[in-house]
Amino acid sequence: MGPRGVGKQRLALWLAQRLLCTEAEAPCGTCKACRYVRELTHPDLHWVFPRPRLKDPDLEQVRDDYGEATAERASNNGLYAPPSGSEGIFVATVRSLVQRAVMAPAMGKRKVFIVGDAERMVPQEGADMAANAFLKLLEEPPADTTIILTSSEPGALLPTIRSRVVAVRVPLLPDADVRAFVENLDVKKALDKSGKAGTAERMRAAAGAPGRLLSGAGDAKATMNARRMIDAATGARRALVYSTALSQGAAGARGGFTDTLEALVKLLGERARDALHREDQASAASASKAVDAVLRAQTYADGNVSPQIIAAKLIRELATTLK
Repeated sequence: MGPRGVGKQRLALWLAQRLLCTEAEAPCGTCKACRYVRELTHPDLHWVFPRPRLKDPDLEQVRDDYGEATAERASNNGLYAPPSGSEGIFVATVRSLVQRAVMAPAMGKRKVFIVGDAERMVPQEGADMAANAFLKLLEEPPADTTIILTSSEPGALLPTIRSRVVAVRVPLLPDADVRAFVENLDVKKALDKSGKAGTAERMRAAAGAPGRLLSGAGDAKATMNARRMIDAATGARRALVYSTALSQGAAGARGGFTDTLEALVKLLGERARDALHREDQASAASASKAVDAVLRAQTYADGNVSPQIIAAKLIRELATTLK
């Protein structure tokens, strides 16, 4: 677990390479297993992460979808934007994961499963059997199986999942590592295409989590929307509260609204850090309480509640908290 963009899934892939390496000094980086992991083609490495919902998929369609998505990530040198709010790890994916876990390794002595953004596992009505099977797998995995979950929001994981894993926190990266990332030729090429600024400004924007730099236009839109919510909460015009809430759309806009809430957590976190830097303890505490309100709103957004209703309630809470 750790902040979004610090490289938790990249670390998980390195652990997979270490576990699947066939040499004594693992990971050696040169054996066939290491090369296959690096290329994301090792048959005993299974990486799942949030994807758009497939319509009535069978297990073969799920495997094909992840095969294509993983190949796309490999072709982009492992650089990818964070998932949108509408993407998730759905029940068919969980069933596929559980099914593959009981199979023997295809090439090596063990299998490694990486579940990225595990808080995006979506519970569905009638999916109790799949959920229970996954929990049993976490509790008693086969001896030849390692399961690694990553999460930027561990509090959003089901308590039954949290109780079955060993938590390891991944901190923000030091400036030297962030600089090495943004000056990597492949990364620089990707960021230059997006029009993002030079090394110094990229390092400042990354703030220890360089994966944030890979966010696309959707992230900028969510940030603008989050700023409007803060403006509505801290402004004097009551009408702005309602117009901002109504602009969030109905249930069909839930994915974009989830992105807005994530952006709101980041903005309030920056607000808290700035207050601490000024030694303004009261403002820092207010921003922290505001983050708690957003996290509660995220739990409502995961359910069947209109974004407009959630936004109206949240803006009123922020108006009280951020005074």
